[in-house]
Amino acid sequence: MEPRHFRHWPPDMPRSLRAPRVTLQQVFLDSASRHPDKAAAIFEGKSLSYRELQTRIENLAGHLQHACGVKRGDRVLLDMQNGHDFVIACFAILLADAVVVPVSPMNLTGELRHYVQDSDAKVAITEEDLLGRFSSLPLDHVVLLNKITPSKPKPSVAKPDDLAMMPYTSGSTGQPKGCMHTHATVLHNVAGAAAWKHIGEDVMALATAPFFHVTGLVHSFLSAIYAGGTMVIQRRWDPLEAARLVERHQCTHWDNVPTMVVDLLSHPDALKHDVTSLKWIFGGGAAMPEAIAQKLFDLCGVRYIEGYGMTETISQTHINPPQNPKKQCLGIPAFDTEALVVDPESFEIMASGDQGEIVVRGPQLLTGYWKNEKAFRESWCEVGGKKFFRTGDLGRTDADGFFYISDRLKRMINAAGMKVWPAEVEAAMYKHPAIKECCIIASPDERRGETVKLVAVLKHENHDTSAEEIVSWARTQMAAYKVPRKIEFIDALPRTASGKLMWRALQEKEWARETRQ
Repeated sequence: MEPRHFRHWPPDMPRSLRAPRVTLQQVFLDSASRHPDKAAAIFEGKSLSYRELQTRIENLAGHLQHACGVKRGDRVLLDMQNGHDFVIACFAILLADAVVVPVSPMNLTGELRHYVQDSDAKVAITEEDLLGRFSSLPLDHVVLLNKITPSKPKPSVAKPDDLAMMPYTSGSTGQPKGCMHTHATVLHNVAGAAAWKHIGEDVMALATAPFFHVTGLVHSFLSAIYAGGTMVIQRRWDPLEAARLVERHQCTHWDNVPTMVVDLLSHPDALKHDVTSLKWIFGGGAAMPEAIAQKLFDLCGVRYIEGYGMTETISQTHINPPQNPKKQCLGIPAFDTEALVVDPESFEIMASGDQGEIVVRGPQLLTGYWKNEKAFRESWCEVGGKKFFRTGDLGRTDADGFFYISDRLKRMINAAGMKVWPAEVEAAMYKHPAIKECCIIASPDERRGETVKLVAVLKHENHDTSAEEIVSWARTQMAAYKVPRKIEFIDALPRTASGKLMWRALQEKEWARETRQ
């Protein structure tokens, strides 16, 4: 029987999609061959053509191979803000037949150390502003793009099923895990995004989502290159500058997190600029407030298209049909993707409207967690003789087969689309000399959806330590988006009779308190 959601499938879309069986570096070279003189990327007023990009990519790839000893399958850390250099570095790593390990430029030395050691990377590419964070890390080479020796790269011999990208995700244990993605798994979602949103060679994509994150990587960056289009890149999010870029370059597509739309529509000067060239606005990572979606439609005549995915699925497993998007809804399963809502213990399929765990299967799923076969094995369940990946998200379906998220099995905090794992932050906070024990929970936040809150018990001799002191210290230990924005001191954390931390009780109390206010 045909799945219910096919009744709402876009009428101009095939039911199945076969992505080209090539590597990501070949995707770039093909676009460069078709459009050598066309602008590939515009950044801070400077345009680079596909030909110019190709020259720089080849020079860096050769440097990585000859000066740094990078070989096929080696992992190379990529730590940069959005910009021309990120594009060059990403494709240079691929052209050297190596594996891109993208990390947040907000990470500090302690966080970077785990990525370097876990991935076994010996080479990192970064920028001048971030270089100081690498001085004590066990790397053979830290590369700055303005200090390379241009060299001709060896011919690429990588295959579509070779490892291509390894973004990191975390989990309830707090230790970030490398998600192993091949050229084929990435290209399935790149091709799918391009098809679903009609991204063609005439696309002018406003790129504001960070490229180290799968939304920006797949939807803003790789999809535009795949189509032979142009991206207009913003280094850091700025709503006024984003509006100026849309007006100046007549941007047609914009992929974001909902808070960016909130910022744009609430900025007093941004809407003085003409943004009506935008025809496709897509986002995920957090629910879009209904009032904001309506204001966006009133302004641009464009429906906000929400989607859902994970690092493990290199972005989308679900996406709303553009002709009938539902609000605060994950959408329907994307190309060649099967999704179910099941009982998290028995794995029985839940009836429409009943809550259970969302599980997925499809060509975009990771091939493993790097050096963590146990975690990978435990992430799957069997339903009807098929293997499904457990998302850890609780949700439901409606009568039309659309999916909605309602809660999480895992403790992940979603702060404006940035994923924060409490166990990881707790492990860092326990290093503070005044903290006896602590728990990290999510707290409601009007702009970010959720924000990070620390509930802490202070040591007796440090009872006069202030929240401001702890926040200031935390900023030296972790990326800014992980730092607790709220702090509560209590006498003791709630625990079960066996001593297990009752984090959910603290979480529920926090949301009940905020709801009453």
